Formats: sequence, C-alpha cells, structure tokens
Amino acid sequence: MDAATPQPGNLTLATEPASALLAQSLPVSASLHAELQTLAAENSLTTAELTHALAAVGAKHNFGLPPGAPASLAQQEKFFRSLQLSDLALAQACALGRESAWQQFLSRFRAPLRQAAIAITGSSSLGEDLADSLYAELFGLSERAGERRSPLAGYSGRGSLMGWLRATLSQRHVDHHRRTWRESPLPEAESGNEPAAVTTTEIAAEPAQLTRLTRALQQVLAQLPPEDRFLLAAYFLDQHTLLEIARLLRVHEATISRKLRRLTADVHKQLLKQLQSNGLSRRAAEEAMFTDPRDLTLNLRTLLQSSPPTPFPIQQRNPAS
Repeated sequence: MDAATPQPGNLTLATEPASALLAQSLPVSASLHAELQTLAAENSLTTAELTHALAAVGAKHNFGLPPGAPASLAQQEKFFRSLQLSDLALAQACALGRESAWQQFLSRFRAPLRQAAIAITGSSSLGEDLADSLYAELFGLSERAGERRSPLAGYSGRGSLMGWLRATLSQRHVDHHRRTWRESPLPEAESGNEPAAVTTTEIAAEPAQLTRLTRALQQVLAQLPPEDRFLLAAYFLDQHTLLEIARLLRVHEATISRKLRRLTADVHKQLLKQLQSNGLSRRAAEEAMFTDPRDLTLNLRTLLQSSPPTPFPIQQRNPAS
C-alpha cells in the first residue's frame, strides 16, 4: 500500500486567529482540561496553543463522525481522548520552534528515524542523507508569508508520531525517486541500494474502519497469482534483495524491480477500489490506507503463502553477476 504522508498546512498553528470553536473555550471535561494543561506545560506550550491545535483537528475530521454530522460534547470528548495527545503536544511545540521540545524530539526520534531511513533506502549512507534532509524540513526552514512552516503542524495525533514520521520519510524518498526516475532510464540496481516500495503507514483508525481494511486486504491479496504473492513475501517480509530474488527466479534483476513497482501500484489501486466497495468513501478509503499495519489483526505471511515459485512467464536470461 502506498503511503502518501500528510502535507504541511493541514492544521492552523496557534499564531493564527483561533477558530470559532475555541472562542468559547474548548468544550472538554475538567479532567481532560487538566491533562491538556499538564501536556502544554511539559512541551513549552500555552494551554491555548494546544487547545487551538485540538480544535483544528476536531474540525478537520468532524470529531470522527461522517461529514456534516453534528457532534455532541460527549462525542467531541471521546474523539479528543482517542488522539495521541502527548505526541500532538510535542509536534505542535516543535512546529512553533520551542527549543526544549526539539531537544525532546531529537532524543526520542533521532535513532529510530535513522534506522527507518536506512530500511527505506536499503543503504546506510542514503538513509542518513534522507533522515538529515527530513530534520531540516521538520524544523521549518521554509517560510511562507514571513512565517516558518513545519510539516509537523500537519500532524493530527490520530496515529503515533513515529508512524507519521516513517510515512513522511517514505513519501520524501518516493518523491525523490520519482523525480530522478523521469530523468534517467531504469538502472541495473546494485544489490542493497534498490529503494523499497512504500508500505502502509500509521493513522489511528476506528474499529469499523480496521475491520473494513482487514477484509479488503484479505480479498485483494487472495486474488493475486501465486508468483505475485511470493514476490511480495520475499521482498517485504523476508527482506531478500532484488538480486537474490532474480537469481532464484532466473530472471534479470531489473525485471524484478519493474514487476515490484507495477505490483505494488496495482495492489494499492485494487485496495482502494475494494475499500470503496466495502462502504467507504474515496476520501475515507485513502485515509484508511495510512493505518498502522500493526493495528490489523491478520497474518500477512499466511495470506502471502503460496506454492514454490516458478520463473515468471518471460524469456529467461542469465542473472546479473
């Protein structure tokens, strides 16, 4: 599944005018208000800054209800409590440039981000470059109308911050790969440096949405031919390189690369279609695609198991040495 990451500007930072919802103060219980005060203080935020971010998230997602459906105070409270509030507070503080928040961010995420970037690129040097470039972007070096802009302002708290960061890393890598792909022919990829395709990423999903996503994924994967299921399992689950798979199937490494690209794109397309067939709108289906795979109660390896592979139905050639 593809992993398009949230874009900057989805939420309004506290430096801009407060929403109408916030004008009368955020309608939450005393206990949640006290929790927000504590989180704000721990992240060098004012309570108003944090509640403003929550108001923006609630308005954007209509408190987890269908578009246009009115939300009661109890439903709003339930939605707010479903968010990763500590992660949201940290992200908002970083987006606003609070130094203590950045120190906490780097302490928590520098090592995991570096590991994730290396896994995405398949290369230590490329992974470090990818992670370093993301730090600059997250810090908000770009400006709009004279104000710093950080993608962290778009984090909604509907999934873990680490999951959102992995999604952002994956998307930046794909964006770079697409730009360079248009400018050069498909390379004879060196083992260990072929960019990994994007997998599902993390946004917290409602139980009903998780059920639909699980069912859709089972249906899509079950319809794949055995050789396609083997290819997905070998590359994404068993972590075999393109060269290893190519040698096993007695085809060229570039053939495996092209087939993986087409296959992942087709799975993404079919999964979106199946989610909509299962009752989700196009927007809801696209949002479901960002669900953390660890939230799904299914065994991908079992779904992808197939009989021993045979060479793909193409002309065989000696693999690259």
